[in-house]
Amino acid sequence: MHYVKAKGILSAKNGMNLYRGCSHGCIYCDSRSDCYRVKHDFEDIEIKENAPQLLENALKRKRKKCMIGTGSMTDPYIPLEMEIGNVRKALSLIEQYGFGFTVITKSNRILRDIDLLQKINDNAKCVVQMTLTTYDDDLCRKIEPNVSTTSERFEVLKQMRDAGIPTVVWLTPILPFINDTEDNISGILDMCMEAKVYGIICFGMGLTLREGNREYFYRQLDRLFPGLKDRYIRTYGNQYVVSSPHNDSLLRLFHQRCEENGIVHNNDRIFKYLSEFESKADVRQLKLWDI
Repeated sequence: MHYVKAKGILSAKNGMNLYRGCSHGCIYCDSRSDCYRVKHDFEDIEIKENAPQLLENALKRKRKKCMIGTGSMTDPYIPLEMEIGNVRKALSLIEQYGFGFTVITKSNRILRDIDLLQKINDNAKCVVQMTLTTYDDDLCRKIEPNVSTTSERFEVLKQMRDAGIPTVVWLTPILPFINDTEDNISGILDMCMEAKVYGIICFGMGLTLREGNREYFYRQLDRLFPGLKDRYIRTYGNQYVVSSPHNDSLLRLFHQRCEENGIVHNNDRIFKYLSEFESKADVRQLKLWDI
């Protein structure tokens, strides 16, 4: 790990990355792509030591409350978070200043902060987003080696359900010839239904590969699935979008089961939900006026 002093913390869309780099080791990780210009070794985590101060200053300057998000580039609940605590410090500030919050993670370390997530959700809106790629824990340990297994993430979703915190699942990536099966998609959907997730984001059954992450992905295929890299190269060449040959049938299954079970499966609608700030204090005040 190494420390840097950042100049800013919130993007134009109010997203933040408290760390840069990741130690989860997911074989398909898009954040390894050269276009993101991570100059240091990807597993050498960059820690923004002044992130809490920058965030507090940014929240104080905001004229309107909004949703603050994290996790799109780096999973914030890497093991180092339990030592550094930048996420918890950020959550405390978000709750203190009355903003909403949403996070994307694959880690059950988020349960450490369920108290703050509940407090945020009591007065604004808090949405926990979890990535699920396979219902098979053994396969999960191969393609996502240093992170919570799918069954552990499923437990997180259920605990969030019981705490009244809405959840969204990212059904991505689905790796051709590895987890692009009807059994896998059905298994994940069964979990989502039991956990009563609000919605599932899916861009299609496949993944994206570009310079940086393609090379890493292929090295891992050689190590874990001998011979499969050659099949990818024969089938897809250097394509950016790598779609499963079963894309159409699996998407039909996905949309049908979501529709039957009341799970939102329109990406635009889910992203709108994730970005919309809600003040429950205002709602309670309106109800008092109605009495």
